Amino acid sequence: MLLDSAIICRLRGSSDLLTVASSHAALLKSGARTVSVFNHLINAYVRREAVPDAHKLFDEMTVPDVVSWTSLMAGYVHVARPDDALSLFHYMLNCEAQPNPFTYATAINACSRLADLALGRTIHARMETCGVRSDVVVSSALLDMYGKSNEVDDARKIFDDMIERNVVSWGSMISAYAQNARGHEALALFGEFFRASSSMSLVPNHFMFSSVVNACASVGRLGLGRSAHASIVCRGYDSNEVVAGALIDMYSKCGSIDYARKVFDHIECPSLVPYTSMIIAAAKYGLGNQSLELFDEMIAQGVKPNSVTLLGVLHACNHCGLVDIGLLHLNSMRDRHGIAPSMRHYASVVDMLARAGRLDEAHELSKQVKAEGDDALMLWSSLLSACRTYQRLDIAAEAGKKLAEFDRDVAGAYVAMSNAYVAVGQLESATRIWAEMSRRGIKKEPACSWVELKDVAYVFYTGEVSSAGPRQVELMELLKELERRMRERGYVGGGNGWGLDGVEEGEEGKGVMVGVHSERLALGFGLISTPKGITIRVMKNLRMCKDCHEAFKLISDIVERELVVRDLNRFHQFRNGFCTCRDYW
Repeated sequence: MLLDSAIICRLRGSSDLLTVASSHAALLKSGARTVSVFNHLINAYVRREAVPDAHKLFDEMTVPDVVSWTSLMAGYVHVARPDDALSLFHYMLNCEAQPNPFTYATAINACSRLADLALGRTIHARMETCGVRSDVVVSSALLDMYGKSNEVDDARKIFDDMIERNVVSWGSMISAYAQNARGHEALALFGEFFRASSSMSLVPNHFMFSSVVNACASVGRLGLGRSAHASIVCRGYDSNEVVAGALIDMYSKCGSIDYARKVFDHIECPSLVPYTSMIIAAAKYGLGNQSLELFDEMIAQGVKPNSVTLLGVLHACNHCGLVDIGLLHLNSMRDRHGIAPSMRHYASVVDMLARAGRLDEAHELSKQVKAEGDDALMLWSSLLSACRTYQRLDIAAEAGKKLAEFDRDVAGAYVAMSNAYVAVGQLESATRIWAEMSRRGIKKEPACSWVELKDVAYVFYTGEVSSAGPRQVELMELLKELERRMRERGYVGGGNGWGLDGVEEGEEGKGVMVGVHSERLALGFGLISTPKGITIRVMKNLRMCKDCHEAFKLISDIVERELVVRDLNRFHQFRNGFCTCRDYW
């Protein structure tokens, strides 16, 4: 008996499969064949990811207990075979052993991995009947499943009904908000957790911090992101690759690519996640050569890229006009890296070709790949946008027709078509597009921009200065002064920042009096609200127009400040009269 206990202790501490196998042999030799011994062996094999060996042991058991079933199920989930875990669960329901809360939680985790919401709901209903749903482990698993299935309100109901909450349940709910474009709610919930954590004796883990940082990135809250970063460093989580990747993403999305690079350079041996995050970040700022250098360095270090990494490489080529290099990477994905191009890769290449004016090639590729759903929406939108620039109404008409078939973002398609007509002087056709939009009750999303000052976001809409509060007159006077100084340098844009909008997707459309564009208002407010030399970061929900892009270049030189704009598609970093995009966007 003492011998068996010693072997089991060695089994628990085993760090390699050889130790597990030798312990297994010793236990067999001693004649120990109890359910408990089998469970220890199954767990040991599962920890070393030797699930077939664990299953073989399981099959040798006369009557497996609930621990046996649950351990093997968890093993299959861990090695990315959730369907096998659920097969075991369904078989178990007809056997003597009854599922416990850990079994149900494992089954729910399997549903989450498979994105099988219907089965997850069925198991959830069974848990309610059995009375185990109130268990904190079960509820946390349900939270995670509903969050990953985009059913955030269902996740919140589970969270609100929980009698006891642990750091996992709080983290899962925050993550559910962050992953479903509800960053403000994620940050509000984290604030609630932070205020209550001392009384609950709970400490945020790296998983929660990565979700909080992702939420900051999604809503452009640099101040809160920096505070989270400080807490991460204090708790020693900055070396975690998932957290580091989230920080790189956050700083880049909040207009601070230099800090993103500092986070990356602080990592001793970057793995896939940090490399990919930094490649994508540099690409969004138009730093294509930096992205490609990072990719080459990554390969040289023996880090194998995944499909997201290669999508970042294609984005880098796209935003910098490196078309032939981009095509080279697309065509070598399968042979060099063993990754088949997905629709997202093809959509990026279509956009790359279209931006470069190679519309016939882009059009042909669009027809060849036969994209559907969101991929088709992205692909044909790229084509339509380029048709305006290069005045190709033949392709624009087909692209507009394709986009009009979708039940969402129809307004964007109509506006792009109108702009394409305006670009070639067909104002009557453009007017018909706007009339059709009016007839169908289709409204374009209003342009807005915001600037964060002392952790408060000030949102400006086109022509509206009310967000400036008592400083409205000061704001307008500054914009007029900047307009005057820009004209001294040869600027010929809209007078005083007012006037008729051009043919960009960014604002309301040709012939509509839209006033000062939202990004200029946000910039002006940032300038009057911060000391000289401070970087101004502006976020915009739509594409920045060419007129404002030219104005921001000049203003950056006039006020001697770095200006960063995050628009719908990318980042623009203005310094000394130049932009990192080099006017290619």
